[in-house]
This record gives sequence, structure tokens and C-alpha cells, in this order.
Amino acid sequence: MSKKKTIAIIGAGIVGVSAAVWLQRDGHDVILFDKAGPGEGTSHGNGGVLASCSIIPVTVPGLLGKAPKMLLSSSQPLFLKWGYLPKLLPWLRQYLSHANVADVERIAAALTPIVGDSLNDHRALSAGTRAEKWIVPSDYLFLYENRAHFEQDSLGWGIRRKNGFDWEELEGTAFHDYDPVFSPDIGFAAKLSNHGHITDPGRYVKDLAAHVEAGGGRIIRANVEDVTRDNGRVTGVRAGGETIACDIAIVTAGVWSGPLAKRLGVSVPLESERGYHLELVAPSAMPRSPVMVASGKFVATPMDGRIRLAGIVEFGGLDAPPSRAPFELMRRNARAAFPGITWKEEVEWMGHRPAPADSIPIIGVVPGIKGAYMGFGHHHIGLTGGPKTGRLLAQMIAGRTPNTDVSVYAPSRFAKQEQTDEKYRYFKTR
Repeated sequence: MSKKKTIAIIGAGIVGVSAAVWLQRDGHDVILFDKAGPGEGTSHGNGGVLASCSIIPVTVPGLLGKAPKMLLSSSQPLFLKWGYLPKLLPWLRQYLSHANVADVERIAAALTPIVGDSLNDHRALSAGTRAEKWIVPSDYLFLYENRAHFEQDSLGWGIRRKNGFDWEELEGTAFHDYDPVFSPDIGFAAKLSNHGHITDPGRYVKDLAAHVEAGGGRIIRANVEDVTRDNGRVTGVRAGGETIACDIAIVTAGVWSGPLAKRLGVSVPLESERGYHLELVAPSAMPRSPVMVASGKFVATPMDGRIRLAGIVEFGGLDAPPSRAPFELMRRNARAAFPGITWKEEVEWMGHRPAPADSIPIIGVVPGIKGAYMGFGHHHIGLTGGPKTGRLLAQMIAGRTPNTDVSVYAPSRFAKQEQTDEKYRYFKTR
């Protein structure tokens, strides 16, 4: 084991808490910083699916042609706060530049090692903690109106197959025998096994954080202003007006990582992909497994006493209040997908997915600064990829070589050139 260090982890969502668990198992002292507390942000409100097959980015070919029509329709799962468009445009240009087959294949190949074994990654992470009880192994189904509708997504399914995913196809009666809660209008399903879901994502992350705390880790509820350095080496974290000493700092604050990353010389083109969920509390029936309903691009996940619907995309920044239209769309979609289900009440939520313009997470060492690391930018797959990301960070910090090529995630791709040069000088002179 590497020498015991004090490690500050900035952001206590699934990525930060996963890193804390693995680092603590390596014998390090860990301090988790979060302005709201563990599991209160995006990790609380996600769709809850351990979606190993979700390796296809939003930026598929044809998006640029479809997007204007989608934005002008209240029945499409893409929304924009138009006043935010001028601020969004520089990021959007970079984002849309990846809407081609070659980039989709490259992004999918980069995401597969992070998410492809998510169920087992979560089991390994939560072993021996109270969080284990929230993990449910399950199938994951993509639902279509018919086979022709399914074949419209042939690019994505072909790329999944190339990356090792297989599925069973259920048509008509075979699908409705599998799960009778869905509308007869849904006539085709692609069923993937070896997936899973979390029946309360917020409590899951809180239970993991409680395990870290019980093991001697500290949790500090404060906003981190800066990472302090001396002679190119991390010395502490500035939070709530005081500096807490540490040997290593990891930025895992999701979409709020951008300003801190910039202070460390890494200018990530990062936007909030605002995500919505609608919970149907005490439903009269539950879906058998989590599903992605292709017609509405939304996920329905059976959870603890409720069904959670998630999956809308809205661009509008971090500060604007939630819009009403996404909630109304999810409500309509739910009634269309499972018309026979009733529920007693609803819970609405909106949060922020961290979306880098190239759709690939930022994971690894910060060039030119000894002891600085990053782990953020997982778009829709933060819960799915959090445990593997945390484990990779722990391996890097310990000096162990991960069995994954981590160069594709390197923060250096967004660093100033002089910092990247400094990193190579540092490694050559070690």
C-alpha cells in the first residue's frame, strides 16, 4: 500500500463518495466536502438505473437537423430556456461537432470501461455497508412501438454489440407476458440482462457516506473556494473561510467542478444538462424492471414505494428555476406508457447533469500540480459509472496501474499547454 495520506474530496455525490470508500480501504484519511451534504445533488435525483449499456451519447448523427423541431414541440424531450442561448452557444458548437458516426463510436468505446460492469462495481463498492440493501439486480428494457421503430436506432444497437452487449428481442405477446403493465401500443422490447437499479439513490449515497464517516472519515458541509498549493504541490482546501490541510485534493463536484477546475488550469467546456424527475408515489402496480421508453426518451424505474420517471434534457444553466413543461410531458408519457396504473401523489425534482462538450468524463491527474486529481463530467451515467471512477482514482493515487486505458479521460486534454508540458517534465525527473 502507498504511504498514508490525507485526501480531500470536493463533492459528495456518487463519484466523490465512491472515491472516499476505495481510498479509505487503502488506508488513507479522507475528508468529504459538500455544500449541501452527501447525496443531496444530482445523485439524489437520477433515474436510478445501473445502465451499463448507456454508452451512446446524445450527439448522434442527425441531431443538428432534428433539434430545432424538437425544441419547438412540447411533446419532445428536449427543452431550452431561450434567454440562455447566447451563453450556451460556444459550448453547443463544440457539443454538436461530435454528432457523427466516428465520434459516437469513439465516445462509446471510452464510456464502456467506466459503466460496462456497473452492477458488480456497485456490489464491490457497497460490500459490508448499509448501502448494499438498495441494489437490485434486474433486466433493463428499451421499449419501442414495433420492430421498425427499434430499427431506427440501429446505429446505437450496432455500437452496443461491438462493445460486448447482447440482448433478447421481445415482440407483441412475448413482451406483454414479460410485463403486462405497459400499453398495447408498445409492441417491441430489447431486453438486456446483467443490469440493475438502486431503489433509493439518495439514501444509497448517504449510507455509503455514513460508512466512510464510521470508518474515521470527516464530512464537512461547506462550499470549497479553492485548492491551496505551494511550489506546485497541493497543501490544502479553502472552504468556509478556513484552510484545511491535505496531501491530495480530488474535484468530484459534478457540474459545479468547472470553476475549481479552471483555478487548477483545466478549462473544461462544461454545461448543466438540466434533468427532471417525476415520482409516482404508491402506484397501483410496478414495472417489473427499469425501462427506457424510446418514444418519449424517458426512463421508468421501480423504486422504494414509487416509480421514478426521468430523462428530460433542458439547457438553461444553473440558476433558472424549473420549467413546468418537462413535468407535464413526463406525466403525459407515463399515462400513455402504463395507462392502467394509478398513484396517490407525485414528487417533482430538477437537478443538473455535468455535460462536457465531448461527452467523456474527466478523470485523472491534473497536469503540473502534484496531488491534484479530477473525477466529474459523467452526463447521464454518473450513478452507473461512479463506483468505477472512484476506484480508478484510488488506483492512480496508490500508483497502481488500472486495467483500463485512462488516457482518454485525462484532464490534460483541457489543460493549458504549458501545464501539460510541466507534467511531462515532472514525470521525467521523478
